[in-house]
Amino acid sequence: MTRAASATEAPPLDVKRIAAITLDLDDTLWPIWPTIERAEQALHEWLERRAPATAQLLADPQVHRELRQATAKELSDLAHDLSALRRESIRAALRRAGEDPALADPAFDIFFAERQRVELYDDVLPALRWLSERYPLVAVSNGNADLQRTGIARWFRTGFSARSFGSGKPHAPIFRAAAASVGLLPRDVLHVGDDAELDVAGALNAGMQAAWVVRDARPWAEGARPQLVVPNLHALCMALDL
Repeated sequence: MTRAASATEAPPLDVKRIAAITLDLDDTLWPIWPTIERAEQALHEWLERRAPATAQLLADPQVHRELRQATAKELSDLAHDLSALRRESIRAALRRAGEDPALADPAFDIFFAERQRVELYDDVLPALRWLSERYPLVAVSNGNADLQRTGIARWFRTGFSARSFGSGKPHAPIFRAAAASVGLLPRDVLHVGDDAELDVAGALNAGMQAAWVVRDARPWAEGARPQLVVPNLHALCMALDL
Protein backbone atom coordinates (compact mmCIF):
# COMPACT_ATOMS: atom_id res chain seq x y z
CA MET A 1 0.00 0.00 0.00
CA THR A 2 1.42 3.37 -1.00
CA ARG A 3 1.85 5.82 1.83
CA ALA A 4 0.74 9.43 1.39
CA ALA A 5 3.43 11.94 2.20
CA SER A 6 1.31 13.57 4.91
CA ALA A 7 0.34 10.32 6.62
CA THR A 8 1.19 9.94 10.29
CA GLU A 9 1.68 6.68 12.08
CA ALA A 10 -0.98 5.38 14.44
CA PRO A 11 0.05 3.43 17.53
CA PRO A 12 -0.09 -0.35 17.08
CA LEU A 13 -3.38 -2.13 17.61
CA ASP A 14 -4.09 -2.66 21.31
CA VAL A 15 -6.04 -5.93 21.11
CA LYS A 16 -6.36 -6.26 24.89
CA ARG A 17 -8.20 -2.96 25.11
CA ILE A 18 -10.86 -3.92 22.55
CA ALA A 19 -14.16 -4.68 24.31
CA ALA A 20 -16.52 -4.22 21.35
CA ILE A 21 -16.42 -3.85 17.59
CA THR A 22 -18.40 -1.51 15.36
CA LEU A 23 -18.78 -2.52 11.73
CA ASP A 24 -19.56 -0.64 8.55
CA LEU A 25 -21.95 -2.49 6.19
CA ASP A 26 -21.82 -1.45 2.50
CA ASP A 27 -18.58 -2.52 0.80
CA THR A 28 -17.34 -3.99 4.08
CA LEU A 29 -19.77 -6.91 4.41
CA TRP A 30 -21.06 -6.93 0.81
CA PRO A 31 -20.38 -5.09 -2.47
CA ILE A 32 -22.86 -2.24 -2.71
CA TRP A 33 -22.94 -1.37 -6.41
CA PRO A 34 -24.22 -4.73 -7.70
CA THR A 35 -26.96 -4.44 -5.09
CA ILE A 36 -27.89 -0.91 -6.17
CA GLU A 37 -27.87 -1.90 -9.84
CA ARG A 38 -30.30 -4.77 -9.16
CA ALA A 39 -32.52 -2.45 -7.13
CA GLU A 40 -32.55 0.18 -9.87
CA GLN A 41 -33.41 -2.48 -12.45
CA ALA A 42 -36.34 -3.69 -10.31
CA LEU A 43 -37.50 -0.08 -9.97
CA HIS A 44 -37.23 0.49 -13.72
CA GLU A 45 -39.29 -2.62 -14.51
CA TRP A 46 -41.98 -1.53 -12.03
CA LEU A 47 -42.09 1.97 -13.50
CA GLU A 48 -42.39 0.57 -17.02
CA ARG A 49 -45.66 -1.05 -15.93
CA ARG A 50 -47.05 1.71 -13.71
CA ALA A 51 -45.43 4.94 -14.94
CA PRO A 52 -43.92 4.34 -18.39
CA ALA A 53 -43.14 7.99 -19.13
CA THR A 54 -41.13 8.19 -15.90
CA ALA A 55 -39.33 4.96 -16.74
CA GLN A 56 -38.35 6.40 -20.10
CA LEU A 57 -37.21 9.65 -18.49
CA LEU A 58 -35.02 7.88 -15.93
CA ALA A 59 -33.54 5.60 -18.58
CA ASP A 60 -31.41 8.60 -19.59
CA PRO A 61 -28.41 8.50 -17.19
CA GLN A 62 -27.86 12.26 -17.46
CA VAL A 63 -31.46 13.08 -16.57
CA HIS A 64 -31.36 10.55 -13.74
CA ARG A 65 -28.20 12.13 -12.35
CA GLU A 66 -29.57 15.67 -12.70
CA LEU A 67 -32.75 14.75 -10.81
CA ARG A 68 -30.77 13.11 -8.00
CA GLN A 69 -28.45 16.12 -7.72
CA ALA A 70 -31.32 18.61 -7.79
CA THR A 71 -33.19 16.69 -5.09
CA ALA A 72 -30.09 16.50 -2.90
CA LYS A 73 -29.56 20.26 -3.26
CA GLU A 74 -33.20 21.13 -2.58
CA LEU A 75 -33.42 18.80 0.41
CA SER A 76 -29.93 19.35 1.80
CA ASP A 77 -31.29 18.97 5.33
CA LEU A 78 -31.90 15.29 4.46
CA ALA A 79 -28.36 14.60 3.29
CA HIS A 80 -28.06 11.88 5.95
CA ASP A 81 -31.25 10.12 4.79
CA LEU A 82 -30.58 8.22 1.57
CA SER A 83 -34.05 6.66 1.61
CA ALA A 84 -35.79 10.03 1.68
CA LEU A 85 -33.56 11.41 -1.06
CA ARG A 86 -34.18 8.39 -3.28
CA ARG A 87 -37.95 8.57 -2.74
CA GLU A 88 -38.11 12.29 -3.47
CA SER A 89 -35.98 12.00 -6.58
CA ILE A 90 -38.47 9.41 -7.87
CA ARG A 91 -41.29 11.82 -7.03
CA ALA A 92 -39.53 14.61 -8.94
CA ALA A 93 -39.19 12.32 -11.96
CA LEU A 94 -42.88 11.44 -11.83
CA ARG A 95 -43.81 15.12 -11.75
CA ARG A 96 -41.51 15.97 -14.65
CA ALA A 97 -42.98 13.11 -16.69
CA GLY A 98 -46.54 14.26 -15.92
CA GLU A 99 -47.45 11.15 -13.94
CA ASP A 100 -48.88 10.64 -10.45
CA PRO A 101 -46.30 11.71 -7.81
CA ALA A 102 -48.07 9.52 -5.25
CA LEU A 103 -46.52 6.54 -7.06
CA ALA A 104 -43.18 7.53 -5.52
CA ASP A 105 -43.96 5.67 -2.31
CA PRO A 106 -44.76 2.23 -3.78
CA ALA A 107 -41.99 2.71 -6.34
CA PHE A 108 -39.47 3.33 -3.57
CA ASP A 109 -40.74 0.25 -1.72
CA ILE A 110 -39.81 -1.85 -4.78
CA PHE A 111 -36.32 -0.33 -4.83
CA PHE A 112 -35.84 -0.66 -1.10
CA ALA A 113 -36.88 -4.32 -0.94
CA GLU A 114 -34.37 -5.23 -3.65
CA ARG A 115 -31.69 -3.08 -1.99
CA GLN A 116 -31.86 -5.42 1.02
CA ARG A 117 -31.00 -8.50 -1.10
CA VAL A 118 -27.28 -8.31 -0.49
CA GLU A 119 -24.69 -10.92 -1.36
CA LEU A 120 -22.18 -11.21 1.45
CA TYR A 121 -18.48 -11.57 0.76
CA ASP A 122 -17.40 -15.17 1.37
CA ASP A 123 -15.44 -14.31 4.51
CA VAL A 124 -18.26 -12.43 6.23
CA LEU A 125 -20.52 -15.07 7.83
CA PRO A 126 -17.66 -17.07 9.40
CA ALA A 127 -16.14 -13.82 10.64
CA LEU A 128 -19.42 -12.54 12.11
CA ARG A 129 -19.89 -15.82 13.95
CA TRP A 130 -16.35 -15.71 15.34
CA LEU A 131 -16.45 -12.03 16.26
CA SER A 132 -19.91 -12.13 17.86
CA GLU A 133 -18.80 -14.96 20.17
CA ARG A 134 -16.06 -12.69 21.52
CA TYR A 135 -17.32 -9.11 21.25
CA PRO A 136 -20.60 -7.20 21.13
CA LEU A 137 -21.00 -6.06 17.53
CA VAL A 138 -22.68 -2.79 16.55
CA ALA A 139 -23.40 -1.77 12.96
CA VAL A 140 -22.58 1.83 11.99
CA SER A 141 -23.60 2.82 8.47
CA ASN A 142 -24.39 5.87 6.38
CA GLY A 143 -26.45 3.67 4.05
CA ASN A 144 -30.01 2.39 4.34
CA ALA A 145 -29.44 -1.35 4.71
CA ASP A 146 -31.71 -3.00 7.27
CA LEU A 147 -30.05 -5.54 9.58
CA GLN A 148 -33.15 -7.71 9.76
CA ARG A 149 -33.95 -7.68 6.07
CA THR A 150 -30.36 -8.35 5.02
CA GLY A 151 -30.31 -11.39 7.31
CA ILE A 152 -27.42 -10.42 9.58
CA ALA A 153 -29.23 -9.03 12.64
CA ARG A 154 -28.53 -12.15 14.72
CA TRP A 155 -24.85 -11.23 14.95
CA PHE A 156 -25.36 -7.64 16.13
CA ARG A 157 -26.38 -6.16 19.47
CA THR A 158 -27.76 -3.11 17.67
CA GLY A 159 -27.17 -0.84 14.71
CA PHE A 160 -26.86 2.87 13.97
CA SER A 161 -27.66 4.41 10.61
CA ALA A 162 -27.22 8.03 9.59
CA ARG A 163 -30.91 8.10 8.73
CA SER A 164 -32.17 7.02 12.17
CA PHE A 165 -29.46 8.78 14.16
CA GLY A 166 -29.74 12.11 12.35
CA SER A 167 -26.10 12.40 11.30
CA GLY A 168 -23.52 9.99 10.01
CA LYS A 169 -19.86 9.19 9.59
CA PRO A 170 -17.28 10.69 9.71
CA HIS A 171 -18.81 12.85 12.46
CA ALA A 172 -17.96 11.72 15.96
CA PRO A 173 -21.46 11.55 17.56
CA ILE A 174 -22.56 8.39 15.75
CA PHE A 175 -19.37 6.57 16.76
CA ARG A 176 -19.69 7.71 20.37
CA ALA A 177 -23.34 6.66 20.47
CA ALA A 178 -22.43 3.24 19.12
CA ALA A 179 -19.85 2.78 21.87
CA ALA A 180 -22.28 4.01 24.53
CA SER A 181 -24.93 1.55 23.32
CA VAL A 182 -22.81 -1.29 24.71
CA GLY A 183 -21.72 0.66 27.79
CA LEU A 184 -18.24 1.59 26.58
CA LEU A 185 -16.08 4.59 25.84
CA PRO A 186 -14.84 4.99 22.26
CA ARG A 187 -11.28 4.15 23.31
CA ASP A 188 -12.39 0.61 24.11
CA VAL A 189 -13.96 0.00 20.68
CA LEU A 190 -12.47 -1.04 17.35
CA HIS A 191 -14.26 0.28 14.27
CA VAL A 192 -13.95 -1.74 11.07
CA GLY A 193 -14.77 -0.35 7.64
CA ASP A 194 -13.66 0.13 4.04
CA ASP A 195 -13.82 3.92 3.66
CA ALA A 196 -10.63 5.75 4.60
CA GLU A 197 -12.37 9.04 5.40
CA LEU A 198 -15.76 7.97 6.72
CA ASP A 199 -14.67 4.89 8.64
CA VAL A 200 -11.01 5.22 9.54
CA ALA A 201 -10.56 8.97 9.97
CA GLY A 202 -14.00 9.27 11.54
CA ALA A 203 -13.37 6.52 14.07
CA LEU A 204 -9.90 7.79 14.98
CA ASN A 205 -11.23 11.32 15.48
CA ALA A 206 -13.94 9.92 17.75
CA GLY A 207 -11.29 8.22 19.91
CA MET A 208 -11.66 4.65 18.64
CA GLN A 209 -9.10 2.31 17.20
CA ALA A 210 -9.67 1.61 13.51
CA ALA A 211 -9.20 -1.28 11.11
CA TRP A 212 -9.25 -0.52 7.37
CA VAL A 213 -10.66 -3.27 5.17
CA VAL A 214 -9.01 -2.99 1.76
CA ARG A 215 -10.44 -5.59 -0.61
CA ASP A 216 -8.82 -3.87 -3.59
CA ALA A 217 -5.58 -1.98 -4.15
CA ARG A 218 -5.95 1.60 -2.92
CA PRO A 219 -3.37 4.05 -1.60
CA TRP A 220 -3.79 5.65 1.79
CA ALA A 221 -4.67 9.32 1.26
CA GLU A 222 -5.75 10.51 4.70
CA GLY A 223 -3.73 11.80 7.65
CA ALA A 224 -3.55 9.58 10.72
CA ARG A 225 -3.35 5.94 9.73
CA PRO A 226 -5.43 3.02 11.03
CA GLN A 227 -3.99 0.68 13.63
CA LEU A 228 -4.73 -2.28 11.35
CA VAL A 229 -5.07 -2.84 7.59
CA VAL A 230 -6.63 -6.12 6.43
CA PRO A 231 -7.75 -7.50 3.05
CA ASN A 232 -10.89 -9.14 4.50
CA LEU A 233 -12.64 -10.06 7.74
CA HIS A 234 -10.88 -13.41 7.97
CA ALA A 235 -7.61 -11.52 8.32
CA LEU A 236 -9.25 -9.30 10.94
CA CYS A 237 -10.18 -12.34 13.02
CA MET A 238 -6.63 -13.69 12.73
CA ALA A 239 -5.22 -10.36 13.92
CA LEU A 240 -7.52 -10.40 16.96
CA ASP A 241 -6.92 -14.06 17.81
CA LEU A 242 -4.10 -13.64 20.30
